[in-house]
Parts: sequence; C-alpha cells; structure tokens
Amino acid sequence: MSVLAVQRTQGRDLTEILRRLTLPILILLMVGGIAAGLLQGAASLSLSDLSRVLWEVLTQAQPTDQVAHAILLEIRAPRVVLGVMVGATLAVSGTILQALFRNPLAEAGIIGVSAGASAAAVATIVLGGAFAALGPLILYALPVAAFVGGLIATLLVMAVARVGGQSSMSTMLLGGIAVSALGGALMGLMMFLSNDEQLRSITFWMLGSLGAATWTTIVPALAMMAVMLGAMPALMRRLNLILLGEREALSLGLKVDVFKNVCVTLVAAGVGAAVAVSGTIGFVGIVVPHLLRFVVGPDHRVLMPASAIGGAALLLWADVVARTLAPPAELPIGVLTALLGAPFFLWLLRRATREGAAW
Repeated sequence: MSVLAVQRTQGRDLTEILRRLTLPILILLMVGGIAAGLLQGAASLSLSDLSRVLWEVLTQAQPTDQVAHAILLEIRAPRVVLGVMVGATLAVSGTILQALFRNPLAEAGIIGVSAGASAAAVATIVLGGAFAALGPLILYALPVAAFVGGLIATLLVMAVARVGGQSSMSTMLLGGIAVSALGGALMGLMMFLSNDEQLRSITFWMLGSLGAATWTTIVPALAMMAVMLGAMPALMRRLNLILLGEREALSLGLKVDVFKNVCVTLVAAGVGAAVAVSGTIGFVGIVVPHLLRFVVGPDHRVLMPASAIGGAALLLWADVVARTLAPPAELPIGVLTALLGAPFFLWLLRRATREGAAW
C-alpha cells in the first residue's frame, strides 16, 4: 500500500473517530455550561451549595440557606433553561433553513425572520395596553406576536427568492436585507412612540439577553420552542431528501410544498418565541450548524441533534461570559454572539467567492 493510501486511510479513521466523539463532547460542553450558569455570576456559589439545594428540592426539606435557594431556583435556573432552549432553537432553525434553501448562509437573522419577529414583539411592548383585556393570557401576547411577525417575514422572503421553481440565494439575501430594513424601520417607529420606560426595555431587549428570565414569563415561549424541537425526529429524514433536490424529493414521495410550509411555520414559531423572551441574538443559527456540518457531515439524523446541543452549549457559555466579564454589570449576549458570528459570516462569504460557488 502506498504512503498516500495509508495517509488517506488514517485521515478517514481520524474523521470517523472525531465524528463519533462529537455528540459526547457537545453534551459535556452543555452540561458544563449548565453548571457554570448555575454557579457563576455576581454572587458565586459552590458545588456544595448546588448539591444541597437540589437535595432539599428533591426531598422537599426546609431550605437551610434561603439566599442560595432563591438565587439558584428563582434567578439562575430559569435563565439556564431559557439559554438551553433558545440556543437549541436558533441552531436547529438555522439547520432547517439551510436545508430548505440548500445553502449554508441561510439563517433566521440573515433572511429577516428575526427582524420580523422583533418588529412584532416591539410593537406588542409599546402597544401592550391594547392587550390588557386578555387578562392572564397577556403572557402569550408577546410570543404569539413574534411568531406571526417571523412567519410573515419568512413567507415574504421565500416568495421573493423563488425564481423558476428554484430558490435563488442572491435574491434571498437581498430579500432578507429588505425585510430586515423594513423591520428596523418599524422598530424605530415604535421606539419613537414609546415612553421612557418602554424605550429602556426595548433598547436592552434589542441587544439580546437572558437576564429577564422568570418561570412566569418564559413558560409560554418554552412551549412554542418545545414544539419545534420536538418535531426534529419527523424532519430529519425528509430534510435529507430535500438536499437531493426538490424534484428528486418529490419523486421519492415527499410532498415538498407541504413539507416546506410546515418547516417555515415551525421555524417562525421557534424563532418568534426565542426573540420574544431573549431579544435579538444573531448568528447562532449560522455558526453552529455550519461548523458541525464539517465534522459530522450533512446527514440531518446526526446534524440536527448535534446542532441543538451545540447551540445550547454556545449560548450557555456566552451567557456565563456576559455575566462574569464585568460584574455586577452584564454585557448583552447578542453583542457577544455577533462578535463571534459576524467574522465567521464574512469568512463564509469570502470562501464562497473564492470557490466560485453559485450561491
């Protein structure tokens, strides 16, 4: 056997080993992020504090440390749960959109989905008095409004990008820019009409943060995100068929138009709910699935679970950094993800240009 053949065999073996280790490594990163999210912050807690509080919760014993109990269960636990769900939702939504458009540049923020959801959510914040008659159901107003805004933006971009039965990537990006500009204009109008309290809330919310998480406020959004993530097993094989091409998928028995509508609705629901409770957090949906695709390949039966776990891990660690970099102040988590994702997106564009890809 030649030296070149041996090197190729060793390379394939190394790639297979790395592929098999990816999910365990991602799970360890997510578990580590959960632990760090629970323990780190303006008031640091120890593992003994965490274990004691968890034991008291499981045994329903009287709390021995009320402060640690309140910090862990009422402040950090909902924040960590929200980080897991938002990170997983954004990463999986990016994976779905990239498969539908058959292009690694597709992502909720790039094609205007986040802008549509954000504009609807900001309008709900400013016009919140109009929903007072809903009573307890007012908690659902923000995620539902964000879902509707994201859905409208997604459908609009898909309609504009479809040329001759195929989705044009360049047209989709231009449509995403236009929809994002429109969403930004609507948000600017709402900010002009808002009072000082609403303006502070909107400004902080637009930068992205998990800091406002409470069990009461996040449960409605968690339910919508859970629907999208729960649909993953039913989408994996069908997304693999879509990668072959719409005609090929249709010949294999997939109702392409129905499937795409279902995917768009799920993405709009998930991203809308995520935006409603965490604000605008960009680039998670493009960085995570694209990097993992290099490692685990394009098979969505592996890529989607890996993206969900990887997105959760990324957002958890970003939140830990945002809380601990300059305590007691918190950096907006959307700023951190943009600092990571924007250079990666530029590299991706440059790589596509260099290779002459017809995107």
